[in-house]
Amino acid sequence: MCGISGIVFRSNFDKKKAVAAVEKMNERQICRGPDGSGIAATERAVLGHRRLSILDLTSAGCQPMNYNGIWISYNGEIYNFKELRRQLEEKGYFFRTKTDTEVIPALYKEYGDSAFS
Repeated sequence: MCGISGIVFRSNFDKKKAVAAVEKMNERQICRGPDGSGIAATERAVLGHRRLSILDLTSAGCQPMNYNGIWISYNGEIYNFKELRRQLEEKGYFFRTKTDTEVIPALYKEYGDSAFS
């Protein structure tokens, strides 16, 4: 099971200190995701992820993942993601991984909050 960590900011912050803190959080969660780790720092947040590879074992499936400006760090499984992916591809969406994770931000881009109903 993957491990997720992060810090979200409402105002200015010290990005170096935040990244260092999230790196420590990631280190503490190594048992949750022994297959790799990632950190993404944006203008308002630092996201951390420890990966347990199940789908798309390549580095393309690493997280946090950016899909057209939408960042995601996700743990779970979408059982019908292949069907959802195919529907999105028919609408012109392009995917670079074989993960279910990448489908989530695409669904959000297409349907907004209703993607999660």
